[in-house]
Amino acid sequence: MADTNLAHGLDDLDRRILGQLQQDCSLSNLDLAARVHASPPTCLRRVRKLMQSGLILRQVALLDPARLGAALTVIIEVSLDAQAAAQLDAVEAGLISEPAVQQCYRVSSGPDFVLVAQVADMAAYQDLAIRRLTGDPRIRNVRSFFATARSKFDPSIPIVD
Repeated sequence: MADTNLAHGLDDLDRRILGQLQQDCSLSNLDLAARVHASPPTCLRRVRKLMQSGLILRQVALLDPARLGAALTVIIEVSLDAQAAAQLDAVEAGLISEPAVQQCYRVSSGPDFVLVAQVADMAAYQDLAIRRLTGDPRIRNVRSFFATARSKFDPSIPIVD
C-alpha cells in the first residue's frame, strides 16, 4: 500500500508556506514569499506543487456564523438501528446533504455518527431534527449538545517533521 503521508517529503520551506497559508490564504504571492523568505517564483512554484499533490485541498474564507444568522452550534450523536454498510452509506449521504451539517464523522465505540451543525436557533434545529433525524426509521437514537460558548476554533493542522 502506498504511503499517503506526504509530510515526510516536505522541507522547511514547504512547512513555512503551509503554516502561513493556514493562517491567511489570501496573501499575495509577493507577501507570502516575503514572509517565508523565498523568491516569488520559488514560492509560487512550491504552492502549485503543494496544491497538485493534494496537501492543499482548497482555499476558503472563514465566516462569522453569528453575523450570518447561524449562531447556534450543535454537536449531534446519531445511532442507527443496524450497522450494515449500505445502511451506513445511505444515512451518511442524507446527513452530508444537509446544508446546516458542517462536519460528519463515522465513529466507533459509541454512536455511529457525530455531526457538527450550525443553525440559526432552536426552531431551526428542531426543523433539522424532524426533517433529517427523527423522521428516518433507520435512526434509533439522537443526542444533541448545544454549545454555550466556543473556547477554541482553529482549523490549522500541526505540520510535523
